[in-house]
Amino acid sequence: MTDLPDTPAAAARLVQLYEQLTPAHLARLGDYYAPNARFKDPFNEVRGVPAIRQIFAHMFDSLEQPRFVVTQQLVQGDQAFLAWEFHFRMKRWRAQVPQCIHGATLVHFDAQGRVALHRDYWDAAEELYAKLPVLGALMRWLRKAGAAPTMPSHADRSPP
Repeated sequence: MTDLPDTPAAAARLVQLYEQLTPAHLARLGDYYAPNARFKDPFNEVRGVPAIRQIFAHMFDSLEQPRFVVTQQLVQGDQAFLAWEFHFRMKRWRAQVPQCIHGATLVHFDAQGRVALHRDYWDAAEELYAKLPVLGALMRWLRKAGAAPTMPSHADRSPP
């Protein structure tokens, strides 16, 4: 039988880390992530604390004032699902405009309450690409072209 971690406590610690994350916290990621933890998001798929640390370091290098706000959490067994908002400003494009990405993270904890699997779910097309000038126009066109046709309401239909 496998020992289950104190998942609510592990999730609460992780939420606190994410909501207070600064570059200074990156040195302590090994307190929260298992040595061979897996991390996947729309841009990255890596294994191990050094690689995960590099992803967060890149976030701080690329963005102004990045911060997470966890809005919901569901905890069951050895896993937690965290819904979040990611607030930031771009450094190189429209730096004065606040940005927000909505997403969620599924984490699985090991027996010590450290993250063994971190999987981010968010729509890069809607949340990021659509906000870019040229690519945004293309993304909006693709979204419209791929959408199901709308059905006319009963009031719009003429009798046969």
